[in-house]
Amino acid sequence: MTTAAVGSPRTYQVRTYGCQMNVHDSERISGLLEQAGYLRAAEADDNPDVVVFNTCAVRENADNRLYGNLGHLRPVKDRHPGMQIAVGGCLAQKDRGDIVRKAPWVDVVFGTHNIGSLPVLLERARHNAAAEVEILESLDVFPSTLPARRESTYAGWVSISVGCNNTCTFCIVPSLRGKEKDRRPGDVLSEVRALVDEGVLEVTLLGQNVNSYGVEFGDRYAFGKLLRACGDIDGLERVRFTSPHPKDFTDDVIAAMAETPNVCPSLHMPLQSGSDDVLKAMRRSYRSEKYLGIISKVRAAMPDAAITTDIIVGFPGETEADFQRTLDVVREARFSSAFTFQYSKRPGTPAATMDGQLPKQVVQERYERLIATVEEITWAENKRLVGETLEVLVAVGEGRKDERTGRMSGRARDGRLVHFATGAGALAERIRPGDIVHTTVTYAAPHHLNADGEPLSHRRTRAGDAAEAGRSPRTPGVLLGLPTIGAPAAAPAPTAGCAAH
Repeated sequence: MTTAAVGSPRTYQVRTYGCQMNVHDSERISGLLEQAGYLRAAEADDNPDVVVFNTCAVRENADNRLYGNLGHLRPVKDRHPGMQIAVGGCLAQKDRGDIVRKAPWVDVVFGTHNIGSLPVLLERARHNAAAEVEILESLDVFPSTLPARRESTYAGWVSISVGCNNTCTFCIVPSLRGKEKDRRPGDVLSEVRALVDEGVLEVTLLGQNVNSYGVEFGDRYAFGKLLRACGDIDGLERVRFTSPHPKDFTDDVIAAMAETPNVCPSLHMPLQSGSDDVLKAMRRSYRSEKYLGIISKVRAAMPDAAITTDIIVGFPGETEADFQRTLDVVREARFSSAFTFQYSKRPGTPAATMDGQLPKQVVQERYERLIATVEEITWAENKRLVGETLEVLVAVGEGRKDERTGRMSGRARDGRLVHFATGAGALAERIRPGDIVHTTVTYAAPHHLNADGEPLSHRRTRAGDAAEAGRSPRTPGVLLGLPTIGAPAAAPAPTAGCAAH
């Protein structure tokens, strides 16, 4: 017996944790399942036929979070025979068969290298009434060749590489994602054009280290060339990328950013620490002087660029002087925002066994001082924009208070979050996610801007048309030999002559 009615499609939900790579992988998981005949369950549906967890292994509590959620699902599955649970992503790659040992009600475990196997594994687990665990050690097929159900009508992720060749001592990602594998530029640009043809206005180029792109095919200037090529795509209004590594950041990329009109004046470049001693212990092969030099060059070429970063507090051996150097670099860099983390010991990383592991209370106290410093700077930087007119790409789900305040939200070209009033009358009814508005900033907070006057202009877009119609962009893939669910599609009409061979 299955939870789906006889003859009806089986339903699925994907629950995603972690970084943008995982978010994009979940779009591929959804695309694979829908091409195999599954139907996406409503968010409020607490009884889908398949639940897929796409996991992250970067943070210390990732394991607890997964097993807690699996525990909550066990009684649901007991009440609904035929329900299947699948676990994929970085934690699956790390824990492998331990997941089924700890949670024997899980049906499928698949790794970061074989997302495309999921429909086969689900069908095999149903047929055999036994758990299927398949973890590949290297990439089976580049994920972007798989179909994807895109979550946004106006913005899309495009992977240019997977894996990482760096050996940062705190990071478990290279062991889970493998060595860097680059896509050919023509394949990347074809996917970008396919998204633009669907109405997408903005793409974000994704990689663990985007500016080392080209290492596999021997072109160290490949990333800058790729940015410039994106500038030639009609209808593509915004290009972003994440994340570069300071050691590989070159002047040609800065020039490409400044000289390509649709490349946004925003840069997310992880710092991790401002202390050269800590950077050395982290095996981050740059020092604070080089990092600040890159920022100076970016601002010389693009004075209004918004620069964001990642910072880790409490790395093993970090002294108060090391931490003060991080605060100094934060003050000098003037970040528009920062993702801040308390060091998290991850088994299997060199840092996990280093001497000098810091007490929790020391890390917490430094973390709170870092947050206060970052917010002081980001607030001051945002206040400089009060009175400025910004172009905002209208988004959905960015402003949790929008319904109560009567505002909508979106991102400026530099990536800042803007909550804007829609004005009175017909205009308020016409603005849709995916449209473009120009509006004037009236108030600044540390993490967002408000624009409380009526928009100065509103441009309807094809992305807005798609949002209004409830259409999500889909990019096709090549799916050979994978099982489908439900009734088979009708056979195509026979063709005559050579076309039939």
